[in-house]
Amino acid sequence: MFTFKLSCMNWNSLTTEDQIQQIITQSQSRPQIIFKHSTRCSISSVAYQRLQKADQPGNVDFYYLDLIKNRQLSNKVAELFKVHHESPQVLVIKKGECIYDESHFGISMDDIKAQVLV
Repeated sequence: MFTFKLSCMNWNSLTTEDQIQQIITQSQSRPQIIFKHSTRCSISSVAYQRLQKADQPGNVDFYYLDLIKNRQLSNKVAELFKVHHESPQVLVIKKGECIYDESHFGISMDDIKAQVLV
């Protein structure tokens, strides 16, 4: 796993099923965010850029899942967290469960922050 920084965001690259289990474990003590991104979709690129430009809340881990390279992993995320697959899509994971998901132009850092504070 590697971490990369663009703009204000610190992203963890989500590439393995083992990481999903780590996300579930880590979500017991701090919220985990998964952003599912299609590099071939203009709407997904807009959502990604909006997140990139926003201030990242503290005490939260952000994961970036490239749907084109990791489609099976994306399906596993949808299955485990009981959400309908969308692209782009953001999931907020707390205490091992997805407490919030949003897609397309509904994705905003303000909404993510609001969910993290709940």
